[in-house]
Amino acid sequence: MNSSVAADREGIAHAVDLLRAGGVVAFPTETYYGLAVDPFNRQALEWLFVIKRRPRRLPILVLVSGRNQLPLLTDDLPAMYHHLIERFWPGPLTLVCPALPTLPSLLTGDMHTIGVRQSPNETAAALIAAFGGPVTATSANLTGFPAAVSAHEVARIFADDVDLIVDGGDTPGGAGSTLVGLDQGRLCCIREGRVAFAEVQEAAVAFAQKL
Repeated sequence: MNSSVAADREGIAHAVDLLRAGGVVAFPTETYYGLAVDPFNRQALEWLFVIKRRPRRLPILVLVSGRNQLPLLTDDLPAMYHHLIERFWPGPLTLVCPALPTLPSLLTGDMHTIGVRQSPNETAAALIAAFGGPVTATSANLTGFPAAVSAHEVARIFADDVDLIVDGGDTPGGAGSTLVGLDQGRLCCIREGRVAFAEVQEAAVAFAQKL
């Protein structure tokens, strides 16, 4: 069976060592448990798709510690997104941004975009801060099946396929993060989740009125 550690300093340090070595680490977020790998490690991404049984055409979203890490993923952040980040981050709002052309195609699904958010979960925040860069945060599930909300469920689903589980307690489950993007400059809802898209639209309108 895969090993589990507490979400303390020693556990986080062990998780970071595994991520830097190309491993897969399960960790809690504000919605479900997620699966973290180094998003710039193509071999780690390949294994992530294998263990999730995920079609390669589907992109993988990532978590950042804040806007200071966004230049690692995009150099074209829309002006409206700066306002949405101020309003909703850290929180369950994923912003789909133009991706740097150097990002692995597995990460972007060859869509030339990248989904990014900042999680308010303390364990997730500590992991990313200690790692010093973005990590993937695809949900801990087999594609098409419910995502894990506890360390025990992660262990049951993935057996030995995950290198480490950081046990930060149960997560809320329910709705995932809300995904929004821009279509010809207009804000669009890709997936409604924990943040109501109407609330995001209101924030976008407020921003536009200030211009």
